[in-house]
Amino acid sequence: MKPQELLPHLFRTEFTKITAVLAKHFGMANIQLAEDIASDTFLLAVETWSFKGIPENPTAWLYAVAKNKAKNSIHRQRIFANKIAAELNDRESDVPVDIELSEKNITDSLLQMLFALCHPCIPVEAQIGLSLRILCGFGIDEIADAFLTNKETINKRLFRAREKLRTEKVVMEFPGNAEIDKRLAAVLTTLYLLFNEGYYSESRDPVLRDDLCLEAMRLTYLLIENPQTNVPSVNALFSLMCFHASRFEARKGKSGELVFYEDQDESLWNRELIGRGAFFLHQATVGNNLTKYQLEASIAYWHTVKTDSEEKWTNILQLYDVLLQIEDSPLAALNRAYAYSKVNGESKAIHEAEKLSLNDNHYYFTLLGELYKDLDHHRAIDNFEKALLKARNKTDQQTLRHKIEQLSKQH
Repeated sequence: MKPQELLPHLFRTEFTKITAVLAKHFGMANIQLAEDIASDTFLLAVETWSFKGIPENPTAWLYAVAKNKAKNSIHRQRIFANKIAAELNDRESDVPVDIELSEKNITDSLLQMLFALCHPCIPVEAQIGLSLRILCGFGIDEIADAFLTNKETINKRLFRAREKLRTEKVVMEFPGNAEIDKRLAAVLTTLYLLFNEGYYSESRDPVLRDDLCLEAMRLTYLLIENPQTNVPSVNALFSLMCFHASRFEARKGKSGELVFYEDQDESLWNRELIGRGAFFLHQATVGNNLTKYQLEASIAYWHTVKTDSEEKWTNILQLYDVLLQIEDSPLAALNRAYAYSKVNGESKAIHEAEKLSLNDNHYYFTLLGELYKDLDHHRAIDNFEKALLKARNKTDQQTLRHKIEQLSKQH
């Protein structure tokens, strides 16, 4: 394997680990230093491996270089080193720097970093941006693309977030029992939004990015592996991710268009992921605290049952009714209307959907197009055309044009 093939993969996995461990060692106030050292380590790998070849143990090489760069940075910047020493229990700056890159310390550091980045003192958008950068190894360009903005804006946003973490003196540590539930909610929200951005991006192409989804799943699973955070809501979120991820291949057509659920090839569904989703959904059923994650995971489970039985859609409809009581969401309301059509027919569902009056939402008109499809071709096309005008990405636009063309031919 060539360096240019291996390094992107290692950057995704090891940049995050190195940054988390160094940030834990230096303190959150110096998170930028940790990122810089991790970045410099990979720059040196690019330069060295291109000439000398890939070392026998690439990961160990990266860890050794990162350790040396951390030590050199402290010794070279003595004033800064004194500041660090004061923060680290008043140690003298010439004390040897012991940076432990063991598997346990890496896992602990990643979890502590996750809670630190999801601190309520910074906006959710910044939490996601920092998580993409530090915990998922995304470059500034990629983050800018995800947020539909430019590098300068992202750099400023991340700088302000780091400064806020510094001025608020946020510590990289696992929250105490009294605070863990409150902080865990923010962590789950960030992971949920991160997965959703990968599962379906409203604003960019391609709309499905499995790399983002897999990173969200990796971080969520870290919470499951920790006894303090292995709670029903975390298991439910991971279950939801497994069910959705199981249909990745079936959601993409040959030309890159999105394939709607009813048209998906069931043979492309990943049965192993469906099985894992079912296992973790069962784990999430203990206790009395019902969250949106249990409900959404249960809905996602029923969508892995490829049948149009009344039992299936009645269960889905009932789950949406409860979900909307917990969290009023336009998307959930639209999905409920679709489930309603499966139980009560398209005509009644159209009446239910039109009550929502979501005239600025292209999903609203897409749903009406689907509901009218077998009742009134003209109205179906009209709604699909309205949805097309409001669709923000090329994939959605391509899918809607295809539906309009199909209906026009039938007429």
